[in-house]
Parts: sequence; C-alpha cells; structure tokens
Amino acid sequence: MISQAAALRKKAAEHSAYPDPNPRERKVRLNPEVFQLPFEKMREGYYSDKYFNRAKEILEKDNYHPTVLMQVFQRHNALLCGIDEAIAILRQCTGTYDQDGNWIDGWDKLKVKALYDGDTIEPFESVMTIEGDYSLFAHLETDYLGVLSRRTRVATNTKAVVQAANGKPILFFPARFDHHMVQTGDGYAAYITGALGVSTDAQGEWWGSHGLGTIPHGLIASYGGDTVKATVKFAEHIDPDINVIALVDFENDSVNTSLACAKALGKKLWGIRLDTSGTMVDKSLWEDMSVFPPTGVNPKLVKKVRTALDEAGYDWVKIVVSGGFTPEKIKLFENLQVPVDVYAVGSALLQGCYDFTADIVMMKENEEWIPCAKVGRKYKPNPRLDLVD
Repeated sequence: MISQAAALRKKAAEHSAYPDPNPRERKVRLNPEVFQLPFEKMREGYYSDKYFNRAKEILEKDNYHPTVLMQVFQRHNALLCGIDEAIAILRQCTGTYDQDGNWIDGWDKLKVKALYDGDTIEPFESVMTIEGDYSLFAHLETDYLGVLSRRTRVATNTKAVVQAANGKPILFFPARFDHHMVQTGDGYAAYITGALGVSTDAQGEWWGSHGLGTIPHGLIASYGGDTVKATVKFAEHIDPDINVIALVDFENDSVNTSLACAKALGKKLWGIRLDTSGTMVDKSLWEDMSVFPPTGVNPKLVKKVRTALDEAGYDWVKIVVSGGFTPEKIKLFENLQVPVDVYAVGSALLQGCYDFTADIVMMKENEEWIPCAKVGRKYKPNPRLDLVD
C-alpha cells in the first residue's frame, strides 16, 4: 500500500495545481472548474440563508449599491483550507439577473484578497477580504463560509494526526461517517496536510489520486467468517499492484489470525490491520489484563502481534491500526514506541469547530473608506493576503 500511495502522490504532484507543498511559495490556485459547483443554484441563493437572499433583493429593488469591504476570519489556531473553493464561488456566482432572467456576471467588479489553502492561521486573522458592490455578492455568504469551515476543520484535524504520527503514514478513512457529497473536498483537505492515502476515489479526485483500502469485515463474513480464506481470495483476484492487508479481528483472536494469514500467504501478505472494537478485549489479553484499558486496539495488543509475527519469521508483515484513533491516542502510542507502521484514522478527522464569520467593516463614501463595523469588530489589515487575479 505504501509504495502504491507514494506513486499516486508523485503523479498527483506532477499534475496538480499545487506541486509545491509550501503554500507561500506556490502562488497558484486551483481552477474553479475543478470544484464542479452547482453555480446556477448558488446564483439563485438556493443554498443560502434566506436573510442573505433578502438583503440582496432589498438592495437591488432600492437600486442601492454600497461599496463595502467584507473581511472573513475564524477564532482558532488552524490550518486553512477551502479558500480556493470559496474564491470559485465568488468568481462564478457574483452578479445579478436582468429583467429577462439573464445572468450578468459581477466578478470583475470585485477586488478579492486571500491566503492560500494550507496556510497556518491565527485566531481572528483575516483569511480573505472582498471589496465591491455588496448587492452583487450578499447572497453568497452562507456558501463560502460553509466551505471554509468544513475544509479547515478537516485540514486542521488531519494536520494534528499527521504531526502526532511522527512521520508514519496516515490513512484518511472517515468516509463512512458523513454524507457522500462532502468526500471530494474532504479528501483534498487531507491531501494538503500530509495524509498518505484516502479510502474513496471521490476523495482523491481534485488531486488525481484513487482510493486505497484493505479487506472489510463484510468480505470475511461472506466467506463464513474465515479470515484466511477471504484474504487468500482477495490476493487471488485483486490487481497484483494492490498490497494485501488482512483484517484480523473478526474472531477477536488477532495474534493467531495474523499468524494464520501470514502462513497461508507468505510474502504475498503486505500487512495486517488491527481493528478490535473498543468494547472488546482481544483473546490474547484475556490472561493478562495489565494494560488499561484492555479493550480495543491498545499498545499491548500491538506488541503481542508484532512479537508473534517476528518470532514466527514473518518480520516483513507490517501492522496497520484503526478504530478510535485520535491525535492524543497516536501520541500515546508513539511515546510508548508501539510498533505501528501505519495509522488509519476515521471520525476524529471530522470533529471540532472552526466556524468562519464574515463582517462588513468598511464602506466607501466619496471615494474614501470609512469604518462601519458592528460594535466589537473592526477592520484588521493582513499583509499576508494576496490579490486574487
């Protein structure tokens, strides 16, 4: 799996709009077409909070076109993502409809400055400013704040996991815990923060990759609960370039199942995955409950499996762990030098709150900018912002 994923990353880098992982040097943004936005519905305000749509309606009916400066920020130390998607929304959906229902584009009437996906940001730091006729983009606030909040949350969580793993590969596996429509952007957010692989093709779409995976419990169950048989059949029929990784917790006997798979497949077995439920104690620990908690995938279980494989001569078999891993749990494993080769992380990557806010803070009158922010807010210039072409 690792060699395959590395090759995919190399290929993606060659064709990506982000070949350089340093966001302050690349100075290139994703093409808006990449996002395949439902721009017609966005222009109509279909996804917008109704009060934003009504604000646009009132301004247009009153023939009032205030030139404003809107600034966008959030309240935590974070890793920014979603900025190119937000810009794409503004680029494709800023404007108005004429009396005949024809769309009149207004992007060229805006001046947008922004940071880059992958930038580290501080609390209350402006990540984007929008200058222009507010009636042209008032209806888009829900849309661009939403993508910024979602992508930044995933990127920040993934960065924390990657850092905790001390350079060990991270597999981005939260697809089962959320709506399928969010996968593509989430996968991109994971990619820019250093996750090695994603589990669905949708998650790899924006950067030219494909989903990676092991063997599901469902396949084992389909072969009558015989993990060895399911793994052998996987190896027989799957693309030979795909690494074979046995899922060994089906019978709650990870040590013996790992050994049996290694014996049956030999060098064809790349690795095993430990995924013991957090409510279960693996059979190998029944006589030794010195570790607490003894449930789930814990340090002692991993060490027992590693020792058993090594003593049986299967030292090439790698260990992938999954099931409830968070940055804190990964740090614990690393501090204890638990012999893990790869961490697969799921729902922890979707947690947290990184909500973005947009405020009009300045207004132009007689060619001069004057403050107009609500109490408690003010214009906060950010020299890091780059002008969007």
